[in-house]
Amino acid sequence: MPEALLTVRGLSKLFPIRKGLFGRVAGHVRAVDGVSFDLEAGETLGLVGESGCGKTTTGRCLLRLIEPTAGDVRFDGRAVTGATSRELRSLRREMQIVFQDPYSSLNPRLTVGSMLAEPLHIHGLARGSAARDRVAELLQLVGLSPDHARRYPHEFSGGQRQRIGIARALAVRPRLLVLDEPVSALDVSIQAQIVNLLADLQRELSLTYLFVAHDLAVVEHISTRVAVMYLGRIVELADRDTLYRDARHPYTRSLLSAVPVPDPDRRSQRIVLAGDVPSPARPPSGCRFHPRCPLTVERGELARCAAEDPALREVAPGHWVACHFA
Repeated sequence: MPEALLTVRGLSKLFPIRKGLFGRVAGHVRAVDGVSFDLEAGETLGLVGESGCGKTTTGRCLLRLIEPTAGDVRFDGRAVTGATSRELRSLRREMQIVFQDPYSSLNPRLTVGSMLAEPLHIHGLARGSAARDRVAELLQLVGLSPDHARRYPHEFSGGQRQRIGIARALAVRPRLLVLDEPVSALDVSIQAQIVNLLADLQRELSLTYLFVAHDLAVVEHISTRVAVMYLGRIVELADRDTLYRDARHPYTRSLLSAVPVPDPDRRSQRIVLAGDVPSPARPPSGCRFHPRCPLTVERGELARCAAEDPALREVAPGHWVACHFA
């Protein structure tokens, strides 16, 4: 079996909580806590969960835009964690990110052409007429005109700005894109256009995606496999069809029950969870989901769930779940 393009083992990120005049560390926010997964070349892994579950932090730690606290990340067999500045620059030619907000991710002082040419200059890929030709090619690739290279970001709509963000990420011909909620700030009709563009680019350029999102309908459309995060940990991981048809974790089931069904004659049974998401600074003991889990109450297993932290285990071929009752 070939080695995965991206291998993540035990990835963690703790943010210190500082108090007092001298900034004494009084605790830590466990934003990402022991995340492990593999990403095969050419696939799209959807990373989903509620706001604050750590999915965006996970994506940024993979590229070391945020330095991870612990864990091992390898891209095509090369270490990302622990890489030197020179090694990291080489790796970043192959690993790029598309940010959530197309309004704040573009420099308002630069023209589109200057923004797209900048990574070409930094990595020594093209200058002069070669860079201008590459910029024109990139704009056409994402459905814009080469004439747009002379314009500034404020002259574009939100969907067009996100296309520019995608073109900038593609400038250095990467193999992996981390897509950090790339459509959540856009209108619904524009979301469909961007998702279809990403799917077309993946086929045309043989790209691999980590698609971070909270919209499970979008994730179902574009993903090959789906990982569900809760309070800094992956609680379920399976291929798309299996997860949407046969979710085993009660948290995944509750998320899927909230997805709108575009059929007025068909109603899904909504699973409403009790309570709020606990603070990642003070996660519950045992299973982190047990204070809100309906199975804990139904089975009368509060003591076990509060004491034993379930491991992420394979309950069926390719289907991993962190639950005692999966």
